[in-house]
Amino acid sequence: MDGLTNPSGKGETLIETVMATVRQRISARQLTPGARLPSVRAFAKTMQVSTSTVVEAYERLAAEGAIRSRPGSGFYVCGPLAPLSLAEVGPRLDREIDPFWVSRQSLEAGEGVLKPGCGWLPADWMPQPALRRALRAIAHAKDPVLADYGTPLGLAPLRQLLVRRMGEYGIEASPNQIVLTESGTQAIDLLCRLLLEPGDTVLVDDPCYFNFHALLRAHRANIVGVPYTPTGPDLDLFALALAEHRPRLYITNSALHNPTGATLSPVTAHRLLKLADQSGLTIVEDDIFADFEMEPAPRLAAFDGLNRVVHIGSFSKTLSASVRCGYIAAPQEWIERLTDLKISTSFGGGRLSAELVLALLKDGSYRKHVEALRQRLSAAMAETVKRLEPLGILPWIEPRGGMFLWCRLPDGHDAADIARRALAEDIVLAPGNAFSVSRTANRYLRFNVAQSRDERIFRVLSAAMGA
Repeated sequence: MDGLTNPSGKGETLIETVMATVRQRISARQLTPGARLPSVRAFAKTMQVSTSTVVEAYERLAAEGAIRSRPGSGFYVCGPLAPLSLAEVGPRLDREIDPFWVSRQSLEAGEGVLKPGCGWLPADWMPQPALRRALRAIAHAKDPVLADYGTPLGLAPLRQLLVRRMGEYGIEASPNQIVLTESGTQAIDLLCRLLLEPGDTVLVDDPCYFNFHALLRAHRANIVGVPYTPTGPDLDLFALALAEHRPRLYITNSALHNPTGATLSPVTAHRLLKLADQSGLTIVEDDIFADFEMEPAPRLAAFDGLNRVVHIGSFSKTLSASVRCGYIAAPQEWIERLTDLKISTSFGGGRLSAELVLALLKDGSYRKHVEALRQRLSAAMAETVKRLEPLGILPWIEPRGGMFLWCRLPDGHDAADIARRALAEDIVLAPGNAFSVSRTANRYLRFNVAQSRDERIFRVLSAAMGA
């Protein structure tokens, strides 16, 4: 019976039941700090479980720091925890709307907090059965898969599969032009380490993904925003920024743009690459939303042939945010230096994550999963637009896919004020100025339509706007 489900029907194992009983006695002060717990044999008799169940429960509680073992003496309740500061309870409503605002609120949100402002899908939208199958298969893999570092470039079969995937978008690359990374974010970080010196200028879209701002500030870059249009960056202003600032890099999404949902047009892509070539500009093309597209958009890397364009991606949006695996596809002459940087900052790669992603991408269910995701997101997009319209919150454009809806508030409303009011009601919104270098998006909110299904979101929005 040890470890099996408790016959009480609560869904706990017997070990968890014993642990919960001890925790309850501690919180009720029946067991005070320093008090000795009942012996294993006595407590097993009290709980009507085996001694091995109590031993395992005590060991787990000791690992948590709730109790401690004194060899030859028994188990004792640990001292009291440091008191929790009231300032740490609840959301930080006074926090400045900066690149970390949405990330911190979303990542720290507890159960019951709604997150229409976050940048990922709900857990129940991910391919849970396929994930579990892949995990079970990897559990039986050879010892090096479970215990050794990955190779510097990363798992070769996964790089070969990525070559085939990129080929579907017209991007020609060899496996030796691809470096696996821990995430899309690490991919950008490595490229910044390779290509930037403090004070170098980097162009970004305005608005753009707020973590681009955070990463570039960490590298002490000078960030210049170029207004984004429904077909790509404003090319006249882009050319002006090139002449005035002589930037080293431009970082963008060419497929489904974050936060606007816009799609780069072929005409804009060609003119953009011509400007980049004339000025010696390197472009980092972040393609993490590729699998959400209904119809493939132009890829700068396809037109350019991985000459001035570096192509990056990851799988956190479609497979699992817990499985950290991304990649860089770059000019061949950069690969050795990128590999050295990867070794110096993270040593070997995340081999388990790469093996898991490979298993999932090879599974025939992945294509069905992303096809279903596209349809589900399309329905959620239409429903979110329908619910926002009566509030006067209107989309900037109708995206051709993906999860993001960039919306303008009615006159007289400030997105930061509304976001703070919503946060007090346990709803995390994404105010526009978190995405804008120029701080000119104060009347915009980004909605994640997959996270906007709860009616409470729209009631709180209505009340916040009324206030």
